[in-house]
Amino acid sequence: MKRSRLARAAVAATAVAGLVLAGCGDTDPPGGEQADLSVLATDVPQVQTLKKLTKKYFTAETGITVDYTVLPENETRERMNREFATQAGTYDVASVSAYEVPIYSDNGWLAPLDSYVKADKDFDQDDVFPNLASSLTGEDGRLYAEPFYGEGSFLMYRKDLFRKDGLTMPPNPTWQQVADLAAQVDGTDGASGICLRGLPGWGQNLAPINTVVNTFGGAWYDMDWNARLTSPEFKRAVGFYVDLLRSHGQPGAERMGVLEILDRFVAGKCAMMYDATSLASSIEADGSSVKGKVGYVPAPHDRTEKAGWLWTWAWGIQQASDHKDAAWEFISWASSKEYQELVGQEVGWTAAPAGNRRSLYANPEYQQAAAAWYRQEYTAATDSADPKNPGVAPRPYTGIGFLGIPEFAVLGTAVSEQIAAAIAGHQSVDTALDKSQDLAQAAAAKYRGG
Repeated sequence: MKRSRLARAAVAATAVAGLVLAGCGDTDPPGGEQADLSVLATDVPQVQTLKKLTKKYFTAETGITVDYTVLPENETRERMNREFATQAGTYDVASVSAYEVPIYSDNGWLAPLDSYVKADKDFDQDDVFPNLASSLTGEDGRLYAEPFYGEGSFLMYRKDLFRKDGLTMPPNPTWQQVADLAAQVDGTDGASGICLRGLPGWGQNLAPINTVVNTFGGAWYDMDWNARLTSPEFKRAVGFYVDLLRSHGQPGAERMGVLEILDRFVAGKCAMMYDATSLASSIEADGSSVKGKVGYVPAPHDRTEKAGWLWTWAWGIQQASDHKDAAWEFISWASSKEYQELVGQEVGWTAAPAGNRRSLYANPEYQQAAAAWYRQEYTAATDSADPKNPGVAPRPYTGIGFLGIPEFAVLGTAVSEQIAAAIAGHQSVDTALDKSQDLAQAAAAKYRGG
C-alpha cells in the first residue's frame, strides 16, 4: 500500500524535469529532497488526525518532518492572505479553498501541480471528484491544489427526539418545514430546536446564509453590479435565518461558528443542525453522545430544487517555498487513497477525510462505517447547487457560499459582522442590510466602471 521513498524521489525528479521544460523556474534540486516543511492548516478534526499520524507514517517513510501551524478558520485565512500576498515563504504548504485558488493562482502566489500529478501515477488524479478538481484549477487551466477533503451541506436531525415528539422529517425539506419542526422540537430533552452558525466571518455565518439567500431568490448583485442586499428576496432570506436562530437556535449564537455548534450537537444540545457534510464523521465518532441517533437529509430549499454548498479544503504550495518537491510528497500522501485507508485502519473509517475521491464511496468498509450518511454525503459533494447558477436571480459572479471575487474576503466579513449584530439583537435585520448595502455597492465600484 505504501509507496517507497525511492519511488517518491523518482516522482519528484520527474516532476522537476517537467517544470524545467515548462519554463516555470520554481524547481528544487531533484532526488528525493529531505526538508522540514511548514504547513498552515485550519483547525478541523481531519487536520488533527493528520497531525497525529504524520510523524509515525509520513516522516518515518520519507525523512521529511512537518511543522504544523493549526488555527481557527478566520485566523488561518488572515494569516494565509498576509503570507501569500507577501510571498514570505514562511509556510511551504497551506490549506487553501475553492475561493483562494483562482485569486492566488492569478497573482502567481501558488505553484502549479500539473507536472507533479503527471509524474505521480499512484496518486490517481482521475479518482478525484471532477467538480473539486475544477474548483482548484486556475484561469490558465493549471491545477494549483489537491483536495484534502470535500463537502457539501445537509441537514442533520435527532431521530430520537423527533420520535419522542411524534415528528417526521420530510425526505427533502423546505426551510419553512425546518422552521416549523424547530418550533415543535425546541426544548425537548433540553435541546435547542436548531443550531446554525452565527459567528462573523465570510466562511462562518455567511456560508449557510448565502445558501438561504440563493434558494430564497436573492443575489448580492444584479448583472450590472448594482448591490441587491436590500432587495425583498435578500431581506426575506436573512430575516428568516436571523429569526430562526433567535427563536429556536442556540443561546449566544452570534459567538458560535462551525466548531462550537458541532460541539453542542455532539453533546446532545441541538435537535437539528444545518452545516457541512464533513461533520458527520465527528457526530458518529466513538464518544459522541448522539452516535447512531442522527438522520441526514438534503440541504433545505425554498425556490430552488438544490440549495447545498460545494466546498473543499485543499493543499497548495506557496510559490516562494524552497521545498516544493517535499511539499508535493506531503500533498501526495495527505490527499491520497492510501491515506484514507490508513485513517480507516488506524483511527476508524468514520474519521477518514471524505468527499473528495470516488474510491472511498466504493469501499465496503467505508460504506458500512458511514451507512447512516455516506449516500447523502456523496450526493451533496457531487450534485450540489451549481456554482455558476446557484439561485433564481441572474448574477455576474460565481460561487454558492461565497462570491468569487477578491473583494469578498473583506466585504463578506464586514457584512457577516452586521448580520451577527442582528442575531445578537443589537440591531434590526433591516438596519444590518442597509449598512451592508452601502458596503457592497462600494466594493463593486470598479466592476461598474465607476
